Amino acid sequence: MLGARWDEIDLESALWVIPGARTKTRREHRVPLSEPALRLLRELSRAGDHVFPGWRRGRPLSNMAMLLLLRRMDRTDITPHGFRSTFRDWCAESGHDHQLAEMALGHVVGSAVERAYRRSDLFALRARLMADWAKFCAAI
Repeated sequence: MLGARWDEIDLESALWVIPGARTKTRREHRVPLSEPALRLLRELSRAGDHVFPGWRRGRPLSNMAMLLLLRRMDRTDITPHGFRSTFRDWCAESGHDHQLAEMALGHVVGSAVERAYRRSDLFALRARLMADWAKFCAAI
């Protein structure tokens, strides 16, 4: 999310489209945005191109920003990547489909043969998954 750009986000459609050039898989990744995510995005300044601008003009917030924040909070038991791991563990523990969880993280899922036949990115199911995740996060 750190590199997110305003031109990738469609608030009306509750959609963030990450271009393939910015993903590890080199494939476009569509992210359904939950209501809490939409509320947060609507409150942010749109002064620049990046949703989360860094201190250097025209650049996004760096990967180190979250790590430094956690250090200042004296939370050495948490890593930024741990947030993705937490989501993945929650998916498994709450009974969400393995494939759906992996797709939500933007991972390549299945064998080459499976991928050749899969025509859908299961966007509607992933939107429900993200809504469930948002409810879980709001409750903790």
